[in-house]
Amino acid sequence: MRSVKVQVLGQIYSIKTDEDEAYIKSLAEYVDGKLKEIYSVVPNINQTKATVMAAFGIADELFKLRMEQENLDKLIEEKTNILSGLLLE
Repeated sequence: MRSVKVQVLGQIYSIKTDEDEAYIKSLAEYVDGKLKEIYSVVPNINQTKATVMAAFGIADELFKLRMEQENLDKLIEEKTNILSGLLLE
């Protein structure tokens, strides 16, 4: 495990990880961007509230992508079943 230094809202964080450094830095850039979006809309928000709002926004994106993936998986399964049925005829 190694340490990767990242910057979020001007603060330096040392992240211990086995992941690729570029990947961790891209995560930090993404989180930093989400927080900056919140601060651009509500400039005087305290950091804790901004962080919670960013977490909710990111969780919302994740849940929507998961639902989309589940729908795609179901569609693929349906199409596979249709194709399997055609091959058996």
